[in-house]
Amino acid sequence: MEIISFIQEKPKSRPVFGRITLPKTRTKNLTYNLYTPELKKFTAQKVRNGISVKSLLRNLGHALTLTADFISSNIKTISITLLISLALISLAFAGFKIKTHFVNFTGPLPLETGHCLDLENLDKLMEEFALQTQEMVDERGNLLEVENAVVQSFTRPVTYQNYKVRSGDTISGIASKFGLRNISTLISVNDIGNVRQLAAGQRLRIPSIDGIVYTVKSGDSLSSIVTKYGCKLNELLDVNELTSETLSKGQVLFIPGAAMDAASLRNAMGELFRIPIAAKFRWTSPYGSRIDPIAGVKSFHTGTDLACPTGTPILAAMSGRVTTTGINRVYGNYVIIDHGNGYQTLYAHMSKIIASKGQWVSQGTRIGLVGSTGYSTGPHLHFTVYKNGKLVDPMSVLK
Repeated sequence: MEIISFIQEKPKSRPVFGRITLPKTRTKNLTYNLYTPELKKFTAQKVRNGISVKSLLRNLGHALTLTADFISSNIKTISITLLISLALISLAFAGFKIKTHFVNFTGPLPLETGHCLDLENLDKLMEEFALQTQEMVDERGNLLEVENAVVQSFTRPVTYQNYKVRSGDTISGIASKFGLRNISTLISVNDIGNVRQLAAGQRLRIPSIDGIVYTVKSGDSLSSIVTKYGCKLNELLDVNELTSETLSKGQVLFIPGAAMDAASLRNAMGELFRIPIAAKFRWTSPYGSRIDPIAGVKSFHTGTDLACPTGTPILAAMSGRVTTTGINRVYGNYVIIDHGNGYQTLYAHMSKIIASKGQWVSQGTRIGLVGSTGYSTGPHLHFTVYKNGKLVDPMSVLK
């Protein structure tokens, strides 16, 4: 036990409000001071926070110093912990990707023996889907079948007549009707961006001879134009009724006997298709000979495969009319689109068909969802292209 002693000091004097003197006695007179209690009033005040910017910066600096000291003293332990954590995260991510790969793109689909089709008959099956060609032209736009062909004369001025497109007309049919031999003539003269967009009621200018129009550019001359297109100078002068060899920028000439280049013609014919999957995908089986992934024998792959997860939207590669929708043991759920000019495309193994038969679709229209129906090893789109009833490598027409 600890003894604590207190020393009471003499109380300080307080204000005196009165003084009393007692009567005299045998002792000395005693005088006492009278004190009255002093009353004070107190009011509650808001407690002020002692935090300031200076104190915050000081505390922050102190915390950073402690953190740096902790890290420097435990750098080895922290490094090992981070490496182990990164390794575990990487393993988990790799495991997820491997699982996704095997779920989506592998694992042969077992088919009943009675439902297996001979792989050699796949081409014949696809040929049954292809429709009759509408445009009979070669790669340069020349008509393959020209009736009553006459020799065109390039010694007279070119003349034009108007024609109103009728239902069922084709660009090759119109050209043949007026004795033209190359469809690029009508495309060039009428500045047709896509022949697939021709509609009944549209009016076309039909020239009397084959050729294309050309707008003179700065630096052009008659000799340079003749060299470029391989025509004769006198024919160029006669057809355009030119009396002078002087050309002006912006002048429009008709180049007799000339044709559009192959690339421009393909673009105008709408032969450049868009990839039918806009989401992330990977090419798996290309067009041509391959080892069948299920049967393990050499076969001919009629299209190209785009592997992606089930439910990925499938888009029309080119505008056209949906001619067929259905289900087949080989192609599963499929859609066929006729694009005109002899082109048809097949979209197979869909999990769901969205387009309907007879529907007109534009390029990029959603027609179905990716799946693994039919003769398939996993979710993917099988894309086939036909031109004039013959298979075409899709990679040659995709842009």
